[in-house]
Amino acid sequence: MENRIQELRKERRIRQEDLAEAVGVTRQTIISLENGRYNASLLLAHRIAAYFGLTIEEVFLFDEEEQR
Repeated sequence: MENRIQELRKERRIRQEDLAEAVGVTRQTIISLENGRYNASLLLAHRIAAYFGLTIEEVFLFDEEEQR
């Protein structure tokens, strides 16, 4: 699943450490999310979207065809 975390974070000049602290995860988790090596849980996706003031769908790009 693709996401816009890095794009949104850089637009707002937010450090990985600051985002990680705000949503209750480690910097490594943010790095893994940004690199597509880890899919966020629903709870984490909600926290990240809320942090940016967006919906989950605006942050996480889900392609149903890719998941088959």
